[in-house]
Amino acid sequence: MRAPSVVLGGAVLFAACGGHRPVEIDPQQEVVGTRWNATLATPAQLTGAMNLKGKGWWASEPGNPSRSRAEVDIANAVPGGDHPWHVHQGQCGDNGPIVGPATSYRSLEVNNDGKATATADLPVAIPTSGQYYINVHASANNMGTIIACGNLAPPIK
Repeated sequence: MRAPSVVLGGAVLFAACGGHRPVEIDPQQEVVGTRWNATLATPAQLTGAMNLKGKGWWASEPGNPSRSRAEVDIANAVPGGDHPWHVHQGQCGDNGPIVGPATSYRSLEVNNDGKATATADLPVAIPTSGQYYINVHASANNMGTIIACGNLAPPIK
């Protein structure tokens, strides 16, 4: 039985499990390995009051390297909640500047299942280094309370 292979940017990778055809990955498409990723959690000081979980990412806009897109998903939030969120420079707890215009970020509107997803289209290029994080605020009237945060890990080079 022949091992499957994956064609990635001209290179062929072979997998250990059996009998599949080669899979070609379009280099023009966004690949998980080219984006910054974060796991979000409620800060320790809010333990017992809430326990949000989530994930987020930030990546170049395909075909336009001077723009980027960020997305955040949260779960276990109070249904009906409306939570602003942003990508910031620095690390969780730093209160760093927001990346791009704050108006680019659509609030997380929590569904009846306690989940929410939102994206932001940003007029900034993805950095190749530095420290960045995603935070989720309690509400537009309580921006000082962070209910979830996650440091963004840069893509592996």
